[in-house]
Amino acid sequence: MFNPEDIAATVLRSVFRVRAGNATGTAFAVGKPNSEGGANLFTNYHVVESLWTSGERQVFLERTDQRFPATIVKVDEENDVAHLRTAAKFTGLVTAPTPVKSGQQIVVVGAPLGLTDSVTTGVVSAFRKAENGGGDVIQFDAPINPGNSGGPVINGAKQVVGIATAKARNAEGIGLAVPIKTACDGFDIC
Repeated sequence: MFNPEDIAATVLRSVFRVRAGNATGTAFAVGKPNSEGGANLFTNYHVVESLWTSGERQVFLERTDQRFPATIVKVDEENDVAHLRTAAKFTGLVTAPTPVKSGQQIVVVGAPLGLTDSVTTGVVSAFRKAENGGGDVIQFDAPINPGNSGGPVINGAKQVVGIATAKARNAEGIGLAVPIKTACDGFDIC
């Protein structure tokens, strides 16, 4: 049974607002601890792009009154994914072993407009190729806004199926996410 309240209670402790210079978005812990015992995290490349291109690597993970330094380790510009690492210990979210299907219910967690711990629900509308010639994307109808970028898209089994990336500018109910398999294939942290 799809239970957004239970999903939120499980995943919120692993989701953070990420501050990258003047930009903010969302990041989430994933997989096993890194080699230093801290957490690996995913966010979107476009959230950390200005720092990455300037040679800066430090970002901050924030939740309520806590702030943790993290480092941008690697980016995938084409698929809009960035890998962050922190010495802080957070529970990594579990990734889904199979792709989502149209009609599947999902929860999106993030920090829209800087509002941490925000949860929205919806369904997967389609699984399609990106129009810009990039890889696959998940289209969903859960509301997202600036600041949700980099947040996890979660299925009813509390598994990450995607990374919220964008929304249609002139339409409602059209959000896009990078499939978690795309991110995991590009980074050895899942």
